[in-house]
Amino acid sequence: MLRIAVPNKGMLSEPAWNMLAEAGYRLRSNPRQLVVEDQDNEIELFYLRPLDIAVYVGHGTIDVGITGRDLLLNSQTEAAEHLALGFGASTFRFAAPEASPITRLEDIDGKRVASSYDKLVADYLAERSIHAEIIHLDGAVESSVQLGVADLIADVVSTGTTLRNAGLRVFGDPILHSEAVLIRSPRVSQQDERLVVLERRLQGVLTAQRYALMDYDIPVSKVAAAVAVTPGFESPTISPLHDKQWCAVRVMVPRERVNQLMDRLYSVGARGIIVTALQASRI
Repeated sequence: MLRIAVPNKGMLSEPAWNMLAEAGYRLRSNPRQLVVEDQDNEIELFYLRPLDIAVYVGHGTIDVGITGRDLLLNSQTEAAEHLALGFGASTFRFAAPEASPITRLEDIDGKRVASSYDKLVADYLAERSIHAEIIHLDGAVESSVQLGVADLIADVVSTGTTLRNAGLRVFGDPILHSEAVLIRSPRVSQQDERLVVLERRLQGVLTAQRYALMDYDIPVSKVAAAVAVTPGFESPTISPLHDKQWCAVRVMVPRERVNQLMDRLYSVGARGIIVTALQASRI
């Protein structure tokens, strides 16, 4: 059995569950279940606090897990990032009050920084020879400045709304770009067949999310021009039609470019364009 940890709550939880479901794995049937055994797919799912997942995986108690890159790097464990999963994107930033004179990284020297990510902040500042007092808080760090605990904060920023509502502004370059990642225990080889199967299924879901299947007919004389417009994820499949002067083309294209590519295909003589969503099981 491959033991997989997934977030039991938080912004990464539902997308992680959905990805595993699309990959063909069985999830829990009620929110009180902490462990799900999927005999058909030879996995066990463990629903854990997002903050704890990297710790369990790093100690080898759990084989792999889904968590944020920021949580992994702050965990001080030996768990390793294995695969970026394409959701939960955020940045980790410094923020100070609107009226504060702290506007540059250098201004942090000698100041108090409140954060839930002590290691990330300490390592980042140490690499730049900046000395500051790191104040650890488990949550709601944006209130720390107003309450006099800190001079500025370092926190995860998705939209920035929470910081603006607290009268804070971000400054400086992002400390880290984060997203959901699949992490691996140091006791699990990258070539472990169980991990290879999981990765292949998740890659199938990612491909289905990012690409669509496009079918169209094109005059044989214009195939080269059409293929140049839609090179696709893989080489296109070109099939002859009953009318020898025409052929059919099937190709996977990026979803965000579908409308643009359709316009360009019509301009080079394509007809009958059909776009179909991919299913992970077909990848």
